[in-house]
Amino acid sequence: MEEDYLKLLDKAWENLPERIHTDERFEMPTADVVVAGNRTLIRNFGEIATKLNRKPEHIMKFLLKELATSGEIIGNKAEFQGKFTMWLINQKIELYARNYVICPECGKPDTTIIKEGRVHLLKCGACGARHPIKR
Repeated sequence: MEEDYLKLLDKAWENLPERIHTDERFEMPTADVVVAGNRTLIRNFGEIATKLNRKPEHIMKFLLKELATSGEIIGNKAEFQGKFTMWLINQKIELYARNYVICPECGKPDTTIIKEGRVHLLKCGACGARHPIKR
């Protein structure tokens, strides 16, 4: 009886799919980019800001500076002047997350940006570390 159970259990393990999700609770958001004429639109910009736990204006300011262009936030979307690939936009969002979201000490996304005097700090809620960030 026990051997039948073990055989069935082995068969069940063989039929299970490979792991679909990661052990990480934070997954880097990917931008849904559409190029229309001479403009680039990020359709899920509000969702990206929510996942990164940052104000959309702060992310937009960073992206405008990195892409060296002008643009605006329209509802939950972001519009940029110029043609930019999805790869480039996602690379810049990942750079933003590394600089302004992920704790350099423990690697967790549980951070907030605080200001002490004239210095902006990235304060981690998980490990308590505080690191200065460039503006």
